[in-house]
Amino acid sequence: MNLQRTSIFGSDNVGIYIFTNNKYSLVPRGVDKKLIESIEENLGTQVIEAQISGTFLLGIFASGNDNVILLPKTTTEEEFSFLKRELKDCRVEIFDSRVTAFGNTILMNNKGALIYPDFTEAEVKFLKNITGLDDIEKGSIANIVTVGAVGAVNDKGGLTHIETSEEEIKRMEKIFKVNFDIGTINFGNTFIKSGIIVNNKGILIGSRTTGPEILRIQKAFGE
Repeated sequence: MNLQRTSIFGSDNVGIYIFTNNKYSLVPRGVDKKLIESIEENLGTQVIEAQISGTFLLGIFASGNDNVILLPKTTTEEEFSFLKRELKDCRVEIFDSRVTAFGNTILMNNKGALIYPDFTEAEVKFLKNITGLDDIEKGSIANIVTVGAVGAVNDKGGLTHIETSEEEIKRMEKIFKVNFDIGTINFGNTFIKSGIIVNNKGILIGSRTTGPEILRIQKAFGE
């Protein structure tokens, strides 16, 4: 599994700008061609330059897995039509919720999802129907309700906030059906998602991520 340090627009917070599954990576329009080449090489996906809700914060607004990508209701018709057209091998859906930052509020792989506790039961039902996942649970991580912001998961392993309790880790391992480890990113940042992009083929991390952090990341994702 490939792992490489990188940055975007001079920032180490690569996870807020980029969304990936095992088929596609969504990146802001106009990114450096070397970054696109790095994504294609390390993540093994097709790269699509796009925007969501008029911004380049694709990792903040989008969530999903290999079967479906969820977009907020603030997504414009033009953006939605473009992504539906480009993402031919993946369902693209607008999730009509007052919550819009799905990247921060939904942690998901192809086996399960942990979601923001304030989602309504109707919204949970919608998520189960649209994703086909039976294991979708509301909860928090280390007393933080924006669960997508403090974790990263693929179908091989997961990394979570350094203060995640053993009980929470056991629950997450049951939901996602992979082992989890705790760690940080970008020289001590506990908001894991901000500095990592991961799928089943590779990992991109912020350029300030230290050697010890990389070792923990490699361990978490089974390398």
